[in-house]
Amino acid sequence: MGNPPRDNGLKAPPPLTDNRICVLMNAASGKDDKSEQAERMQVAFDRYPGRFELRMLDRGQGLADACRRAMKDGFGTIVAAGGDGTIAGVAGQLAHSERRMGIIALGTFNFVARGLGIPEDVEEAIDLIATGEAKAMPVGEVNGQIFLNNASLGIYPQVLREREGTYKRWGRSRIAAHWSVLVTFLSFRSPVRMAVRMQDRELRTKTPLAFVGRSAYQLEHFGLAGADCVRRGEFALYLAPDCTRMELLLRALRLAGKGMVPERDFELICGKEIEIATSKPMQTVAMDGERMRLRSPFRFVMHEKALNVIMPADARAT
Repeated sequence: MGNPPRDNGLKAPPPLTDNRICVLMNAASGKDDKSEQAERMQVAFDRYPGRFELRMLDRGQGLADACRRAMKDGFGTIVAAGGDGTIAGVAGQLAHSERRMGIIALGTFNFVARGLGIPEDVEEAIDLIATGEAKAMPVGEVNGQIFLNNASLGIYPQVLREREGTYKRWGRSRIAAHWSVLVTFLSFRSPVRMAVRMQDRELRTKTPLAFVGRSAYQLEHFGLAGADCVRRGEFALYLAPDCTRMELLLRALRLAGKGMVPERDFELICGKEIEIATSKPMQTVAMDGERMRLRSPFRFVMHEKALNVIMPADARAT
C-alpha cells in the first residue's frame, strides 16, 4: 500500500483536570440569528459561574488558530458551537490531546451531535457540557486531515461547491442543500479513475463517487448498509458505478427515499485502512461538509479512542 499510514493505535491521554470551558462559536453556521443564540448561551453559562467563556469567530477567521489559542490558554474543555464542519475542525485540533471536547450543534444537519445523542437544544447541550463526562471516540483521518462523518471524492465535493453558492443567494436551509444536489447531478460530467487498495485487495474503477463513511448514525439515517462495519471500527467505502447523469440522479432519489441497494446502486467495501490513488494528482476532497484540495494517493486510517468528547452516559461512541 505504499508508505505506511499513521499508527491507528494512537489514543488521547486522560483529560485535563481544569474545568474551565471555552466555547468557539462559528457565526456562519446554520441559519439562525447568532446574536440571539449567543444571548441564550450566556443565560445558560450564568448557571455555572466562572466556567464558560464565549469566543465568537467571524466569517474568514481561522478556526484552527482560535482552537490552538484556547488550548494555550489552558482550558480543559473546548466546545465547537456550529455545524458538522466546525465540529470536525475543532476535533482535528483536539484529537490525541488531553482536552475534552464539547458540542453545541448549530448547523443544518447536525449529524455528529445526533449520532452521539447530544441535545440540539442549546441550553440542554450546555448543561451536558458542564456536568457530563467525556468518552473516548474514534476519528477518521485522510492524509493528515481529521473527519467524523465522512470523506469523499468525485461528485459530492462539487455538490458542496454548488451548495455554497446556493446558500449565499438564498440562505441556509435543507431545501437549499437538496436543490444544490439536483443542480450538480444534472450537470456532472467528470467521473474519477482510481485504484483502491485495502489489505491484499486492489480494485481499479471509474466512478462518479467514492464515499468513505465513519458515522454509523449517518449511514442508518440514509438507509445504507455498512453501519455494522463502522461499529466494528472500520470504514464503509461506497463506490458508485459509472453511469449516465439520469442514472446518477435516480440513485440520488433512491438515497433520499432510503432505497439504495448494494451491488445495484453501489459496491460496499469495509476496512480500517484504505488507499485510493487517482489518475489526477490533486483532487478536491469533501470532509464533513467542507472541501479541501489534497494530493493523491489518499490514505484513510481509523484512530480508535482518539478524541475525548462529552456525551450522554448512555451514548455509543461510534
